[in-house]
Amino acid sequence: MKVKKICCLGAGYVGGPTCTIIAWKCPELQVTVVDKSQRRIDEWNSEELPIYEPGLDGIEKPRILKFVECAAREIAETVKSGQKIVVEKSTVPVKAAESIRTILYANKSPGVEYQVLSNPEFLAEGSAVNDLLNPDRILIGGEDSRDGEEAIQALSSIYEKWIPSKNILTMNVWSSELSKLAANAFLAQRISSINAISAVCEMTGADVSEVAVAVGSDSRIGSKFLQASVGFGGSLAEYWNQVIAMNDYQKFRFSQNIIKTLFNTVTDKEIAIFGFAFKKNTGDTRESPAIFIVKSLMDERAKCHIYDPKVQKSQIDFELKYVSSERPKRVDELIRVAPDAYEAAKHTHAIVLCTEWDEFVDLDYRRIFSTMKKPAFIFDGRKILNHKTLLEIGFHVETIGKRGVLKCFKSRVGKVIAGS
Repeated sequence: MKVKKICCLGAGYVGGPTCTIIAWKCPELQVTVVDKSQRRIDEWNSEELPIYEPGLDGIEKPRILKFVECAAREIAETVKSGQKIVVEKSTVPVKAAESIRTILYANKSPGVEYQVLSNPEFLAEGSAVNDLLNPDRILIGGEDSRDGEEAIQALSSIYEKWIPSKNILTMNVWSSELSKLAANAFLAQRISSINAISAVCEMTGADVSEVAVAVGSDSRIGSKFLQASVGFGGSLAEYWNQVIAMNDYQKFRFSQNIIKTLFNTVTDKEIAIFGFAFKKNTGDTRESPAIFIVKSLMDERAKCHIYDPKVQKSQIDFELKYVSSERPKRVDELIRVAPDAYEAAKHTHAIVLCTEWDEFVDLDYRRIFSTMKKPAFIFDGRKILNHKTLLEIGFHVETIGKRGVLKCFKSRVGKVIAGS
């Protein structure tokens, strides 16, 4: 079986970058991407791409099961002849491929044959292009039959244009689907484990960054995904209830510490929110910790000035106004989206850093300090700022996994004292 044409259903954070790389690396293939949203299709065909992903712009220019079912039905209605390979890439529950196959064969036209493969994506938003070009591994799960093996080989031959064959792992469909969920679970558990340790560090005076280095140096554990923060987000954060409970607890602790540190009330106080995406180098806000934190501050009647370099005002409004009928009015009253970090920080009592964008490290914090109300607070939810420099400027600094440090001052005998 030789693949000549590829049709991708969905032009989002997975479909768009994936098909861009395939079209780039396999120019002999005809690659078509379709999406229910005409606006998204128009954006992909314009000069301004609908998603932000480092490296994507340069190439582009020369989970929900009801959507899976809908896509399968549309395929069955559209395909009228021949052998077709349907590749499942989105994160779905185990056995989703079986459901897709059932729908396809229940609605297929005479003479049409399908093979359904599981080919889960392991893309980290913010590094998707690099992850596609240099993946740790490619998983392809298929049916244990001659036709299934041929379909697996056909898809493998596309990846082999730029990926060594030893990095392409083949298995049955269910193993492939479960491997994706299991990998997410292991990574989420690591983040939640270090976040649990961060709470102990804050109570004891230990530094979670130092603990992470010590633990990560153990060859059985390794150093990746041991960075404590305000909590993780993304489209997969809904999985694994117990892990999520720890993640939610981390966000709750952080937001409550903001209120407590600002003298137990944030009512009518102005607070700058640096970052709204769930992590840097993406405009994706799904399950972002910033949403929880801003809503918590809104519940206390705080006025939030939000700035994120890649998240549009319309997306911020959508996330904050979602569900509650009362919330749209409160969002309009309490939320201001700023054009840059300096404008966001003007006249505020505190800065809350929610996303680890590189530009936040390089800001002129002396300039920012001069425009803020005093005492000026910074809550570093990503542990990326130079706290020593901030203290010298005059900020009161709070962070994750380390006892709060207020502005240092010299006593009459010359000692340096730090409040906690």
